[in-house]
Amino acid sequence: MSGKGSGQDAAGPQLRLFGWVHPGVLVPAALASAAGFAQFAATASLADVAAAFGVTGADGSNPGLSDTTLGIGLAVIRLGSLAAMPLAAAADHIGRRKLALACTTGGLALTALAALAGGFWWFIAVLALARPLLSATNAVAAVISAEVTDSRNRSRAVAVVGATYGMGAGLIVLIRAAAGDALGFRALFAMALVPLALTPLLARRLKETGLYENLDRSTGTTKRRRPIPPHLRSRLFVLAVLTAGAGLVSGPATTFVFYFSETVRGMSPAPMAVAVVAAGPIGLLGLIVGRWGADRLGRRLSAALAMAVLAGAAVVTYNVPGAGVIGGYLLAIFGASAFTPASGVMSAELFPTSFRSTAAGWLTAGGVVGAVAGLFLFGLLADTLGSFGVAAILLAVPVTLLTLLYLLLPETAGLELGDSAPEIGTPPLQM
Repeated sequence: MSGKGSGQDAAGPQLRLFGWVHPGVLVPAALASAAGFAQFAATASLADVAAAFGVTGADGSNPGLSDTTLGIGLAVIRLGSLAAMPLAAAADHIGRRKLALACTTGGLALTALAALAGGFWWFIAVLALARPLLSATNAVAAVISAEVTDSRNRSRAVAVVGATYGMGAGLIVLIRAAAGDALGFRALFAMALVPLALTPLLARRLKETGLYENLDRSTGTTKRRRPIPPHLRSRLFVLAVLTAGAGLVSGPATTFVFYFSETVRGMSPAPMAVAVVAAGPIGLLGLIVGRWGADRLGRRLSAALAMAVLAGAAVVTYNVPGAGVIGGYLLAIFGASAFTPASGVMSAELFPTSFRSTAAGWLTAGGVVGAVAGLFLFGLLADTLGSFGVAAILLAVPVTLLTLLYLLLPETAGLELGDSAPEIGTPPLQM
């Protein structure tokens, strides 16, 4: 479908907005899938990496790396995503298309380079350089999908980007599980060369968004660098804190679980591979529920409920025996998937075109801070207390309380981008 947006952001009769299955959405979604494939390689191969870089004793035993070392390593990789903030912000000045393609290419190339690492910290350093490029790819892909769709299709489009990112992440886990010990982590990371080779094909179909192209002439603003106006900073701060809260539990709930299942519970990779397969329809269900909630219940309530589910999933994963690991992981996938449409579309609707990618970059940074703190604290607490379960509870409780901050944000469901976040010079939507 096509149509015209409303408000200052959508001024200009030539602007066309599309449905969620248009190439304007599907192409950036494909870039997000490549980013997910590359970013999740470290998680999928964590046990192999720990064994490969662990110190072999005189008796030939290799206990691998400690929980704290692995937690710090994963935190360093996540910390690298802080650089995604200025990268994503650059899309407000050089264009969404150029930025997305450059970051995708660089991120995939560096991921493949990690296959040649000679030591654990060299491995971490290379991935820490790749991470911000891939994070910026995902952030700008969501911005593109939001800017090419109208209010009726926007949450669906953001959900598609989230779904394809998850498909890329799930694919790398399936490949690792199917290959077993026959495929080391080096070969796994070298597979990033495949989506890298396909990037030029996607580049031909990726177009700049009409909102960005029309920005100068339709609003009188320019694409030069400007500070975020005061009336937007408060909502950006609240959103960043909430994003950080979600990141605080997402790492333990969806990242550390693979290491925990193999090294603590003694599970083979096969059960988690089954869980990853099941995560596909569970994640799809979460996206559908999250999208429905975002449009029917509102962005704020839908995001708050999904965030609470994600926190609860971390508790289930590390405290419920037996199938709790798999059940908690799937619940976390559901919660994270439901969180994606509401939070993603809010981040687009609360900021004007001239600052939308900048805001996306700051929110990515907020998620990174939360994820880094979550991974570091979870590993440290698990080592110190000798209990993964208690560590999960200590992180989940404050995150659940943080959801009350959504009451401080305006509801934007049903509004076009120009109405929910007018450009500078027009009356802002008050908090």
